[in-house]
Amino acid sequence: MMRLTPFLVAAGVALANPDPPCKGLWKAPGPNDFRGPCPMLNTLANHQFLPHDGRNLTETAIIDAVTSALNFNASLGTILFENALIANPEPNATFFTLDQLNVHNLLEHDSSLSRSDAYWGNGHIFNQTAFDQSRAYWTNDLITADQLANAKVARQIHSKSFNPTYTFTHTMEEFSLGELTALIVGFGDKEAATTNRTFVEYFFQNERLPEELGWHKMSSVVNLEDILRLNEIIRNATSLFTTATPIIGRRDFHSGLLR
Repeated sequence: MMRLTPFLVAAGVALANPDPPCKGLWKAPGPNDFRGPCPMLNTLANHQFLPHDGRNLTETAIIDAVTSALNFNASLGTILFENALIANPEPNATFFTLDQLNVHNLLEHDSSLSRSDAYWGNGHIFNQTAFDQSRAYWTNDLITADQLANAKVARQIHSKSFNPTYTFTHTMEEFSLGELTALIVGFGDKEAATTNRTFVEYFFQNERLPEELGWHKMSSVVNLEDILRLNEIIRNATSLFTTATPIIGRRDFHSGLLR
């Protein structure tokens, strides 16, 4: 489709939003702005690190946003972009829009920390009830990996219990772990694997970086090794075993039947 913007500018026609973005400045989304199920991408658009309308999110735009706003390594921006690009159904697409991420069971998934399951009507906008279920497990000022894992497991159990269409695949598990890790590298201490509860709650409820509460981006660059290490910490924390799982032999099996 022909892009008319340069022509309109040359002709002196007033544009709906002629002001250039002011990166970092928070601005609430308007009725014609796209938003999706990912609170971090929404937040980056609200702060104008990404196009505020949520459209035409290219690889360059994603890399620039995550490096500028969060001090992520550029390679993480590329990975994020490549994972999200599948949401654009156009062949050989080079961009995606935030609303394309709203397709259920593509990237948006059941048992989100802050969204209701799609079965109940909408899986991509913030839901206070779902979020309250999650944050009930964050019992300290610093949220630990265990507490993040507890909230994740609890939300899965709730969805599995009450949502007859509950779906959760291995791919969704990896997305879910990444979402929890993002809370640590975005608002906490990546070495200690903890995050600031006040910052996290403010972020989810406002889709805004908690700068007015004293937050600032990570001082050291966040790289893929950080993400993989933290993913594994949270993955291990989701286990309900308290010790290493033993190899059960015949004797153990029979004794178990007698208990």
